[in-house]
Amino acid sequence: MVDISNIKNISIVGTGFMGYGIAHVALLAGFDKVIIHDIKMESLDKATEQIEIGIKRCEELGKLSEGLTAEILMSRLVKELDLKRAIENTDFIIEAVPERLGLKREVYKKLGEYAPKNTIIASNTSFMDISELGKASGRSEKVVGMHFLPPIIASRVIEVTKGEKTSNESMDICAAVGETLPCISGDRYIARIEKWRPGFILNRLLCTVGLYFSWVAEQAIDKGIPWEQVDADVAVGEDSMGLCETWDYIGLDVAYDSMNYLKDTLSPDFTAGEVFTQKYEEGNFGAKTGKGFYEWPKKGRYFLEWTKEGRPKVDRSKKAGLMDLETIIALEINEGCKLIEEGVVSGYKVIDDVMYIGSREQWPGPFAAGKRNYKNLCVILEDLAEKTGKNYFKPCDLMKSGDFLKMRRSTPKAPTPHG
Repeated sequence: MVDISNIKNISIVGTGFMGYGIAHVALLAGFDKVIIHDIKMESLDKATEQIEIGIKRCEELGKLSEGLTAEILMSRLVKELDLKRAIENTDFIIEAVPERLGLKREVYKKLGEYAPKNTIIASNTSFMDISELGKASGRSEKVVGMHFLPPIIASRVIEVTKGEKTSNESMDICAAVGETLPCISGDRYIARIEKWRPGFILNRLLCTVGLYFSWVAEQAIDKGIPWEQVDADVAVGEDSMGLCETWDYIGLDVAYDSMNYLKDTLSPDFTAGEVFTQKYEEGNFGAKTGKGFYEWPKKGRYFLEWTKEGRPKVDRSKKAGLMDLETIIALEINEGCKLIEEGVVSGYKVIDDVMYIGSREQWPGPFAAGKRNYKNLCVILEDLAEKTGKNYFKPCDLMKSGDFLKMRRSTPKAPTPHG
């Protein structure tokens, strides 16, 4: 058991959607002080407003610890424009600035200069190289990847990963801090990833599906098929999100940046397609701007609950027939096998757990759903690679051989809702 009783103050650097969501759960965890930093007071004020809405909502739902009130918790929140003052006396830093490597390097240089020497710096990234961030800080052993899933108050998974020089102690402390952060859906599930690769687990699989979706979206445009019919192909149930709505919620700017980062680090096949590129250039990023694939009646993203409120109203009574769940399962199993080949994880169970919990326990992980059908899934992937011209879709050696079936090993504390 790791002792983190000495961690009293937490600083959040960057107060966008993810930053204020992290600050929200840090306040709920009962830390003495949560300091939020951004470069504009307007950003800090907006973040404070959103945090207060979330804290008050948790109070209404009876989710606050005994003796605590929204007023008490909000009194522990500190806004700070000056980065040095925001971190010079902090015990733990979570960085959540935009996913641009040049910007992050600049920030980490300052974090390394200003933060106390024993302070751990955790990055809410799943794409940037943790070793590069550590190098920029001058304290590589203290820099850890700590990737949260939106909405943070409701999504249980936190992926924790190390750079080449990250110490085991830093990993242990980061995981222990993550376990203290409340979630209205249940206990946190910490997925420990021993080797950095872009996308960690969840976003690596999601972006590979996104590559498939990008090709499908272009077919839909060519054939004049509306987005709600594309979503109907894979959205099961009235309240579940299809891929168009999911990418709108995540942010089409995030999708565009992520795909281009993977283009440089994994395969040129990830070059952002015409649809993503056009929406990015037009500034139509989805829910955050009010327009993406859909018109969002209530501009903004909501970190407390995914509900119908604020979501676009669409008629999914017809299917486009352009994509299917079996192909998505094939892509996710193949990508999971690549992660095993790369030494990111030692077996597929942790991948299933991340994907199962990351979907808020709505669907089984890909291996649970399709591992016994891997031979047929390999045929699907070969056909998809030929049809799209993207060799990245071809099944890897581990998937083709079926040897992954012997590699189930999981991490501790993983739930077991599936086989």
